Amino acid sequence: MSGFTPQFRPEHGQATPWTVLRPDGELEPGREAALSDEQLRDACELMLFSRAFDEKGFSLQRQGRFGTFSPVRGQEASVVGAAFALDPARDWVVPQYRELPALLRQGLPLEQFMLTFLGDPRGGAAPEGVNVLPIQIGLAAQLPQAVGLAWGHALQGRDSVVAVFCGDGASSEGDFHEACNLAGTLRAPVVFVVQNNGWAISTPRARQSAAATLAGRAPGYGIPGALVDGNDLLAVHQVVGDAVARARAGEGPTLVETLTYRLGDHNTADDASRYQPAEELEAWAPRDPISRVLAHLRTRELWDDAHDTAVRERIAARIDEAVRTVEAMEPPGVEHLFEHVTETLSPRLQNQRAELQAQVRTR
Repeated sequence: MSGFTPQFRPEHGQATPWTVLRPDGELEPGREAALSDEQLRDACELMLFSRAFDEKGFSLQRQGRFGTFSPVRGQEASVVGAAFALDPARDWVVPQYRELPALLRQGLPLEQFMLTFLGDPRGGAAPEGVNVLPIQIGLAAQLPQAVGLAWGHALQGRDSVVAVFCGDGASSEGDFHEACNLAGTLRAPVVFVVQNNGWAISTPRARQSAAATLAGRAPGYGIPGALVDGNDLLAVHQVVGDAVARARAGEGPTLVETLTYRLGDHNTADDASRYQPAEELEAWAPRDPISRVLAHLRTRELWDDAHDTAVRERIAARIDEAVRTVEAMEPPGVEHLFEHVTETLSPRLQNQRAELQAQVRTR
């Protein structure tokens, strides 16, 4: 345990996020990293990978070679810190649409992720043994499913934990409240990771809820809530790690709010400069989560220029390889629309598939 547990039930309205790693890369007095040196380097590389893919994805989308997608830029610590608190072999990730590094950490191939944003139905089915649910574009619609998944595992006697991600905008949806209420009632082993990046597309956080914090809602569901610095990899890892431990011990769900900021557009169809104050963006830029971890690693001589160059070259090569692979794939066929929908197709769906296949053959 990280030592955060005694503060797991903040008084309503408490707005001081838990922090371990300061923006300058130094540890807060009396606090320690719960990640080993090797894990810390791996986590940093995953954050860099996510940032690099954001840049590549934007470029491909502008060229008409990739669909609309939402970058993780600025929120890498929230996603990676939470992902490293999970055991991919037994725990599950239920994403919204801004959790690429968590999906990769669980074992999802990058190519599989890319297919989804190319409109290919084959992208929606994770390989066997990869514990993730499909990306969910509809806000908060994945939250009740995550609770059901967690409850099902509990009924089966498994010690699996489900981490479900959403944003501050999703916390204003009815599905969010229903899922939190049900999870609290069932004591389901689920961790709600709410990435409060300040904006629900163009709607600022202040216009979404009068609550001092989103984590402060947790007592209303009968569950603990925690507010954490979402740009602090180590703090997110500790808080979510404690929440995972609670869930695995049968103590039920936790609502974790990661206080972060979206350093850019909501997605590739957005122009954040039309509503995001320049001074606000400027104030958050020095708190970049990747810069913070790199500063810490360099101070401890765990990262140098040569290693940095090698990591970035390896990342670029892997992304380029994935692009070549998906662009060389045969286009999906009609049959792919009907795969992974139900275990056994109903007679009606079988007829629809046959009709569509016949139409394709006669063109």
